[in-house]
Amino acid sequence: MAITFAVFAVLFTAADRIAVHYADQEAGRLAKDKYDFTNAAMDVSIEGFPFLTQAADGTFDHVSLTARKFYLSTTGNRQGDWLDIDRLHLDLQDVTVTSLTARSAQANLATGTLTLTYKDLSDLVTRLAGRGGKLQASPADGSNGQAAQFKVTGTAEGTALDSTATLLAQGNELSLTVPGAPRATAAWKITLPDNTGFTAARSTPDGIEITLTGHQVTLGTSRFSR
Repeated sequence: MAITFAVFAVLFTAADRIAVHYADQEAGRLAKDKYDFTNAAMDVSIEGFPFLTQAADGTFDHVSLTARKFYLSTTGNRQGDWLDIDRLHLDLQDVTVTSLTARSAQANLATGTLTLTYKDLSDLVTRLAGRGGKLQASPADGSNGQAAQFKVTGTAEGTALDSTATLLAQGNELSLTVPGAPRATAAWKITLPDNTGFTAARSTPDGIEITLTGHQVTLGTSRFSR
């Protein structure tokens, strides 16, 4: 009896892990469809044990989603104004599947971070400035609330530039202001889960880090828009 029970336990554990792997892959595919991160590397992790028990009643303690190396564009195409995102990470707590048919769910709490590297920001401000120059982004003091600041130095259209740029994160929109640059402003929208928005932005030694928070977050195809 003890041996039989032990074998059953091992098989159940193996089945549980296989189910998690399958669910992770399926969740990743659906996340790509819903978030439209078709150019991103997507990782999804469904945590908690036993998974089969969670899956049976349609609830999950913790689901994390990470998208890497994707871009945003104000035109819908990769034109000169695109904004490269290094990483988007979301943690969804207390997730309940509300409809299998509609592929929808709700999370009590969503938290996460969006990160942009200074290299990508350097390339961005250089592209926005147009021909005849090279600009460099670097850390700066002065970030406050939802406004992150960073230094922009170099040459734009033959003129030296030494400016402090501001990246403002509000709602689901990122807006950039570079005083003195040939093209001083730009803005992008990012598709986030419903009821989720940016809450803070700051300059770090490695890049800009933006935090986001959401409550009673609805996840479903019909709730997302590009």
